[in-house]
Amino acid sequence: MSNDIQAPVTPERPDAPFHTTGTDHITVWGSNEADTIAFYRDLLGMPLVLRQPNLDDPSQTHLFFDTGDGRILTFFVSDDRPSARGQRAGTGAVHHLCFSVDPDEYEDIMAALEEAGKGYNVFDRGIFHSIYTQDNNGLVIELSSDKYEIPDDRKGEVLATAQRLREEDGADFAQDRHMEAALEELGLPVNKYDLPDADAGVGV
Repeated sequence: MSNDIQAPVTPERPDAPFHTTGTDHITVWGSNEADTIAFYRDLLGMPLVLRQPNLDDPSQTHLFFDTGDGRILTFFVSDDRPSARGQRAGTGAVHHLCFSVDPDEYEDIMAALEEAGKGYNVFDRGIFHSIYTQDNNGLVIELSSDKYEIPDDRKGEVLATAQRLREEDGADFAQDRHMEAALEELGLPVNKYDLPDADAGVGV
């Protein structure tokens, strides 16, 4: 793009192959669990709604916080990492950005990525379904759809209930049965979206 031609700043949706529907979650390389919980839960007041292994590296713990509106902020933490001052690669750096998408557009999104020459992976992450690709800088971008219809203002509640159920079940991470049982327990309808089959769990 020429320097003298700037993209317009406008709230109108651009002419694009698909549109994201909002921010689903942000995941950050964190320090250790104790310091992370002390700041985000105990200082900022974000409920800790899910704790499970990092599915890409089980030596780390994955913490999920409800930011207050049903949007989730998550951290990969490890007890051997001290908290740090200042911003640098590693602790405190962004691991990836995730944007929510309409499950009805999932196939169109994959087709659009292929048309644009972007590689991608698709995974069933247990509590949601994800497409992973990279931006122009190599930053990992996740396009995520909930597997079940969940009201935004109940998402933290559903995840926290699924967390309890998966712990009672002795499972390593939350799966369909935990999500369905959580919805039923909370009196919410169990409406599962029609998403493509995908590998479970690991890798990006």
